[in-house]
Amino acid sequence: MTRRLRPTPSALLLAVRNVGGAACVNAQSNNPEAAVRAVIDDLFDAMRAGDGDAASNLFHESATMSSIGVREGQATIRSSASADFVAAVGSPHDEVWDERIWNVEINVDGHMASAWVPYAFYLGDSFSHCGTNSITFFDGAEGWKITAITDTRRQNDCGIPVSYTHLTLPTITSGC
Repeated sequence: MTRRLRPTPSALLLAVRNVGGAACVNAQSNNPEAAVRAVIDDLFDAMRAGDGDAASNLFHESATMSSIGVREGQATIRSSASADFVAAVGSPHDEVWDERIWNVEINVDGHMASAWVPYAFYLGDSFSHCGTNSITFFDGAEGWKITAITDTRRQNDCGIPVSYTHLTLPTITSGC
Protein backbone atom coordinates (compact mmCIF):
# COMPACT_ATOMS: atom_id res chain seq x y z
CA MET A 1 0.00 0.00 0.00
CA THR A 2 1.34 3.39 -1.03
CA ARG A 3 0.96 6.10 1.54
CA ARG A 4 0.47 9.64 0.33
CA LEU A 5 1.80 12.54 2.36
CA ARG A 6 -0.33 15.63 2.41
CA PRO A 7 1.44 18.88 3.05
CA THR A 8 0.05 21.03 5.82
CA PRO A 9 -1.00 24.59 5.00
CA SER A 10 1.98 25.97 6.95
CA ALA A 11 4.38 23.74 5.00
CA LEU A 12 2.88 24.98 1.73
CA LEU A 13 3.23 28.59 2.85
CA LEU A 14 6.86 28.02 3.81
CA ALA A 15 7.60 26.40 0.45
CA VAL A 16 5.97 29.26 -1.46
CA ARG A 17 7.83 31.84 0.62
CA ASN A 18 11.17 30.09 0.08
CA VAL A 19 10.65 29.69 -3.65
CA GLY A 20 9.40 33.28 -3.88
CA GLY A 21 12.38 34.53 -1.89
CA ALA A 22 14.80 32.63 -4.11
CA ALA A 23 13.06 34.01 -7.19
CA CYS A 24 13.30 37.51 -5.76
CA VAL A 25 17.05 37.20 -5.06
CA ASN A 26 17.62 35.72 -8.52
CA ALA A 27 15.55 38.45 -10.18
CA GLN A 28 17.51 41.14 -8.33
CA SER A 29 20.87 39.61 -9.30
CA ASN A 30 19.68 39.67 -12.92
CA ASN A 31 18.36 43.22 -12.52
CA PRO A 32 20.81 45.34 -10.52
CA GLU A 33 18.61 48.45 -10.88
CA ALA A 34 15.80 46.60 -9.06
CA ALA A 35 18.23 45.46 -6.36
CA VAL A 36 19.46 49.02 -5.81
CA ARG A 37 15.87 50.31 -5.74
CA ALA A 38 15.04 47.69 -3.09
CA VAL A 39 17.87 49.06 -0.89
CA ILE A 40 16.51 52.60 -1.33
CA ASP A 41 12.97 51.52 -0.43
CA ASP A 42 14.24 49.49 2.54
CA LEU A 43 16.11 52.54 3.85
CA PHE A 44 13.01 54.73 3.86
CA ASP A 45 10.91 51.90 5.32
CA ALA A 46 13.47 51.59 8.15
CA MET A 47 13.23 55.35 8.75
CA ARG A 48 9.42 55.21 8.94
CA ALA A 49 9.65 52.24 11.34
CA GLY A 50 12.37 53.89 13.47
CA ASP A 51 14.44 50.72 12.97
CA GLY A 52 18.12 51.58 13.31
CA ASP A 53 19.20 47.93 12.95
CA ALA A 54 17.42 47.58 9.60
CA ALA A 55 18.94 50.87 8.42
CA SER A 56 22.41 49.83 9.59
CA ASN A 57 22.30 46.64 7.50
CA LEU A 58 21.93 48.73 4.34
CA PHE A 59 25.18 50.69 4.76
CA HIS A 60 28.75 49.71 3.91
CA GLU A 61 30.96 49.96 6.99
CA SER A 62 32.78 53.02 5.61
CA ALA A 63 29.66 54.89 4.44
CA THR A 64 29.40 58.64 4.90
CA MET A 65 26.59 61.17 4.98
CA SER A 66 26.74 64.78 3.78
CA SER A 67 24.14 67.51 3.67
CA ILE A 68 24.39 70.57 1.47
CA GLY A 69 22.48 73.69 2.36
CA VAL A 70 22.65 77.48 2.41
CA ARG A 71 23.35 79.49 5.53
CA GLU A 72 23.50 83.29 5.45
CA GLY A 73 23.58 83.19 1.66
CA GLN A 74 26.58 80.84 1.50
CA ALA A 75 26.60 77.20 0.43
CA THR A 76 27.57 74.89 3.28
CA ILE A 77 28.28 71.18 3.62
CA ARG A 78 28.02 69.13 6.78
CA SER A 79 29.40 65.56 6.87
CA SER A 80 29.20 62.67 9.30
CA ALA A 81 29.52 58.90 9.54
CA SER A 82 26.49 56.83 8.61
CA ALA A 83 26.54 55.43 12.17
CA ASP A 84 25.33 58.82 13.45
CA PHE A 85 22.37 58.71 11.05
CA VAL A 86 21.58 55.10 11.96
CA ALA A 87 21.63 55.98 15.68
CA ALA A 88 19.22 58.86 15.03
CA VAL A 89 16.88 56.59 13.04
CA GLY A 90 16.83 54.07 15.88
CA SER A 91 16.38 56.59 18.69
CA PRO A 92 12.86 57.23 19.98
CA HIS A 93 11.12 60.16 18.30
CA ASP A 94 7.57 61.45 18.65
CA GLU A 95 6.80 61.71 14.95
CA VAL A 96 7.25 59.21 12.12
CA TRP A 97 10.13 60.15 9.82
CA ASP A 98 8.45 59.88 6.43
CA GLU A 99 10.69 60.54 3.44
CA ARG A 100 8.58 60.48 0.28
CA ILE A 101 10.45 59.94 -2.98
CA TRP A 102 9.62 60.15 -6.69
CA ASN A 103 11.32 60.07 -10.12
CA VAL A 104 14.19 57.93 -8.85
CA GLU A 105 17.00 57.61 -11.41
CA ILE A 106 19.40 54.68 -11.01
CA ASN A 107 22.60 54.07 -12.97
CA VAL A 108 24.70 50.92 -12.65
CA ASP A 109 28.22 50.18 -13.89
CA GLY A 110 29.42 46.76 -12.75
CA HIS A 111 29.71 46.80 -8.96
CA MET A 112 28.96 50.52 -8.62
CA ALA A 113 25.63 52.30 -8.75
CA SER A 114 24.30 55.77 -8.15
CA ALA A 115 20.79 57.04 -7.57
CA TRP A 116 19.31 60.53 -7.87
CA VAL A 117 16.35 60.63 -5.49
CA PRO A 118 14.13 63.72 -5.17
CA TYR A 119 12.35 63.72 -1.80
CA ALA A 120 10.04 65.52 0.60
CA PHE A 121 10.56 64.84 4.30
CA TYR A 122 7.63 64.87 6.69
CA LEU A 123 7.56 64.63 10.47
CA GLY A 124 4.32 62.72 10.84
CA ASP A 125 1.90 64.61 8.59
CA SER A 126 3.82 67.91 8.74
CA PHE A 127 6.12 68.94 5.89
CA SER A 128 9.68 69.65 7.09
CA HIS A 129 11.89 70.05 4.01
CA CYS A 130 12.69 68.74 0.55
CA GLY A 131 15.65 68.23 -1.72
CA THR A 132 17.50 65.50 -3.54
CA ASN A 133 19.47 62.54 -2.24
CA SER A 134 22.49 61.49 -4.28
CA ILE A 135 23.21 57.93 -3.15
CA THR A 136 26.15 55.74 -4.17
CA PHE A 137 26.28 51.97 -3.79
CA PHE A 138 28.81 49.13 -3.87
CA ASP A 139 27.89 45.55 -4.84
CA GLY A 140 30.14 43.28 -2.81
CA ALA A 141 29.92 39.90 -1.11
CA GLU A 142 26.95 41.07 0.98
CA GLY A 143 25.05 42.54 -1.98
CA TRP A 144 24.34 46.19 -2.68
CA LYS A 145 25.33 48.50 0.19
CA ILE A 146 25.10 52.27 0.50
CA THR A 147 28.55 53.88 0.46
CA ALA A 148 27.47 57.53 0.65
CA ILE A 149 24.42 59.76 0.79
CA THR A 150 24.67 63.46 -0.02
CA ASP A 151 21.49 65.46 0.20
CA THR A 152 20.28 68.97 -0.39
CA ARG A 153 17.72 70.59 1.92
CA ARG A 154 15.32 73.45 1.42
CA GLN A 155 11.76 74.39 2.33
CA ASN A 156 10.50 75.81 -0.95
CA ASP A 157 10.66 75.18 -4.71
CA CYS A 158 10.24 71.48 -4.02
CA GLY A 159 8.28 70.34 -7.06
CA ILE A 160 6.48 67.76 -4.93
CA PRO A 161 3.91 65.86 -7.00
CA VAL A 162 0.43 66.64 -5.66
CA SER A 163 -0.23 62.95 -5.06
CA TYR A 164 2.70 62.90 -2.59
CA THR A 165 1.51 65.78 -0.42
CA HIS A 166 -1.55 63.98 1.00
CA LEU A 167 -0.33 60.43 1.49
CA THR A 168 -1.27 58.16 4.30
CA LEU A 169 1.74 56.42 5.73
CA PRO A 170 2.47 53.20 3.83
CA THR A 171 2.39 49.75 5.29
CA ILE A 172 5.99 48.74 5.86
CA THR A 173 7.05 45.63 3.98
CA SER A 174 10.41 44.17 3.10
CA GLY A 175 12.01 45.24 -0.17
CA CYS A 176 11.21 41.92 -1.78
